[in-house]
Amino acid sequence: MARLTPAQYDALERAVARGQRLVISRRGTEYVVVARRLILDGGRERIASVHPSTGDALTFYIDEVESIQVIP
Repeated sequence: MARLTPAQYDALERAVARGQRLVISRRGTEYVVVARRLILDGGRERIASVHPSTGDALTFYIDEVESIQVIP
């Protein structure tokens, strides 16, 4: 479960605003995605994103991911 520091959360928000790529680790798998939106859903935050090659929509709940890294 990711526990983001204020600096990490700021970086995530900037990545969403800029449409930057993220590396998200969840259940032992790494996903490279383009961040689109942060959404509050029933008290949980989720990242709406798309796969950079296929354009497939992917959603990640922040409390389910192991780590999030912004690719500059």
